[in-house]
Amino acid sequence: MKRNFKNPYLYLLIGLATMAVLFISSSQTYQQQSQVGLLEKLLKNEPLKNSLHNIAFNYAGSEVSIAAKGYFSFVEFFIRKGAHFITYFILGGSFTLALYYKQKNFWWGSFFGVLSATGYAALDEFHQMLTGDRTPLFQDVILDMTGAFTAVLIILGYLLLTKKRLS
Repeated sequence: MKRNFKNPYLYLLIGLATMAVLFISSSQTYQQQSQVGLLEKLLKNEPLKNSLHNIAFNYAGSEVSIAAKGYFSFVEFFIRKGAHFITYFILGGSFTLALYYKQKNFWWGSFFGVLSATGYAALDEFHQMLTGDRTPLFQDVILDMTGAFTAVLIILGYLLLTKKRLS
């Protein structure tokens, strides 16, 4: 069975499925999403705590450190922000590929891929504002946009390496 990875509708479907997952996720309260309890079970010995205890920075006006958040919330912070980056990486990349394979123009595909992912990130943060116990953050939109843009750069690198036509 031959797989057709150049089918734009496959990437559109991946993008739409990602949007659905993001919508459901942003409909949940922080307590419904929290993985602190699971992390307490999985990481009960607090591995790497001594290595991580010197890391401290501000994110959206709040200190992120083990001292400020506690070990498990500190680890969860990176998991949550990693999930932001990865889901919007998938969203931006899938829309870019859908448009690239439909229009055969990487530049338009990448522009609209990043633009649509960033727009959806902003709408998603607005949706979180309407959900109890959630805080919309501009910094998360920037993180999401960075994920989408990173996907576009990797796709560009792949296309250049394989000498594919960009426009």
